[in-house]
Amino acid sequence: MRKTAAHLVWDWNGTLFHDTDAVIAATNSAFAEIGLPPLTLERYRELYCVPVPLFYERLMGRRPTEAEWLLMDAAFQRHYTTHRAGCGLAEGAETLLETWQEAGRSQSILSMFGHDELIPLVRGLGIAPRFVRVEGRTGPSGGSKSAHMVRHLAALEGVDPARTVVIGDAADDAVAARDAGAHAVLYTGGSHSRGALAATGAPVVDSLAEAVQVAEELAA
Repeated sequence: MRKTAAHLVWDWNGTLFHDTDAVIAATNSAFAEIGLPPLTLERYRELYCVPVPLFYERLMGRRPTEAEWLLMDAAFQRHYTTHRAGCGLAEGAETLLETWQEAGRSQSILSMFGHDELIPLVRGLGIAPRFVRVEGRTGPSGGSKSAHMVRHLAALEGVDPARTVVIGDAADDAVAARDAGAHAVLYTGGSHSRGALAATGAPVVDSLAEAVQVAEELAA
């Protein structure tokens, strides 16, 4: 029986799309609207988690009300849209995507960024043909990726979760991969501290090139 080829599921924000500075700027702009002090990148990475309301609980000392969460989320999304205009692909990402595809292997994107915004962004960067599927969030924001990952892999024809590697920048990427029966490699260039990523038990890397190298070993 022919062995299925390895498959990569890429996260978008903080992984393929280098928008960490935009996320911090948008977070602090949103915080200013509700009277919270600004965060440094280091502090953000120490505290960030999903579901995102828990992140705000860590900052505020209490769980935000539904009205507060909706206000903060809307403020963040508004400011993020402004700040992301100056962002692009992570260093070396375009070459890595091309090389993986030209080797006859498949890859996809699964993001918790809104689907209707993700699709034109990926197309605009000229990389859409590299993927067999590009999928963003269609429900409320702020939740876990696990259920989305299970559905995402189930929709991919000829992809074996056991030979699939999720490359992301958040602890939740490792949780989602585990729940879907896949592997994970976590990248330090995004939303989490190295310690938070390492605590998942998944391999932690400092570049996307290294992430792909480790993914090849995991999916062998």
